[in-house]
Amino acid sequence: MHVHGTVAEGYEPVREAFVRNFEVLGDRGAAVAVYRDGRKVVDLWGGTRDVDGTAPWEHGTAQIVRSATKGVAAAALLLLHQRGELDLDAPVGTYWPQYKAAGKERTLVRHLLAHRAGVPVLDRPLTPAEAADPERGAAAVAAQPPSWEPGTDHGYHAQTYSWLTGELVRRVTGRPVGEWIADEIAGPLGADLWLGLPAAQRARVGRVGPVDAPAHAGTLKTRPKPAVAAAYADPASLTHRAFAAITPLPDENDPAYRAAALPASNGIATADGLARFYASLIGEVDSAAGGRVRLLRPETVELARGEQSSGPDRVLVVNTRFGLGYMLHGPASPLLSPTSFGHPGRGGALGLADPESGLALGYVTNGFRTSVTADPRAQALLRALRAATAPAALIR
Repeated sequence: MHVHGTVAEGYEPVREAFVRNFEVLGDRGAAVAVYRDGRKVVDLWGGTRDVDGTAPWEHGTAQIVRSATKGVAAAALLLLHQRGELDLDAPVGTYWPQYKAAGKERTLVRHLLAHRAGVPVLDRPLTPAEAADPERGAAAVAAQPPSWEPGTDHGYHAQTYSWLTGELVRRVTGRPVGEWIADEIAGPLGADLWLGLPAAQRARVGRVGPVDAPAHAGTLKTRPKPAVAAAYADPASLTHRAFAAITPLPDENDPAYRAAALPASNGIATADGLARFYASLIGEVDSAAGGRVRLLRPETVELARGEQSSGPDRVLVVNTRFGLGYMLHGPASPLLSPTSFGHPGRGGALGLADPESGLALGYVTNGFRTSVTADPRAQALLRALRAATAPAALIR
């Protein structure tokens, strides 16, 4: 397998793990980028741009990153809080009066970010076309009775996170969430990261699809526990219904779906764009306009990674830990270290930041597995990054 790109001295284990992902773990096309203290130290790509194609992955190839988008949406709300425009401890209804329905009057903004809002399902799922309409999605979650008293427990809001966060951004700023993220996050950073893919960028994005774990992948745990598998298979379970809040499942290669702005599921990014975004949360990076820029102040980072939810997840049926919009390091979703925060995309992508080491990582792939919180390929890269030394040399 020929891998393109560069690693700084001391980060060779990441290259070795990346190559092994193709040779042993079945990657078809992928890229990984790592920043340390705002400077790029890993920039690798390989394979094919399309999961079912032969054209090579190029530097700058982008892919849909599924739930890794949630971390970007969280940053939008945290930035609004940092600017004094949004109170995390205010009721959601303060900004969105229609949300004060069906027992949700006491739902706080922080509950939305920490998956404690109690509305991971919709009694009537939305079609892909309805889901792409932000007004339809917002109206559906505003009318939905909660599955538990908001704030008292947590469960992963796999799809409804889109309309909860997107509508809150629109209510506070008066602008669509995808437009706001382009203007306030991706644009200033010069990050290849989109929520609502512009037509001019379509040619850069590869086709995605499911891939099976190779039979020779060794002893990696790829099968869920029986209770987890049963929950996904049971049409009446919160697990099944949460992921089926959009039914039928959208075609992720459809240009119309990619042009929509669904903050829970359909962001599109390069590995560098995802890593650069996370690097900007914990330190300065080069800005698109020259100079250096940092998105979150240190005190906002501490808010983001402060534990809000922990223990049995009503939707994922495993123990999960969440800060404000970010997964935290734990057995169900191992990150780089206990100080890390980030978000995986179901079956592949991962973005994270680690304030203690100054490291930020972005991994994107066109081949999706059945994993939800801890894909074996991303985990292999994290193990290699932990093993890498801290070199003085940096990629320029």
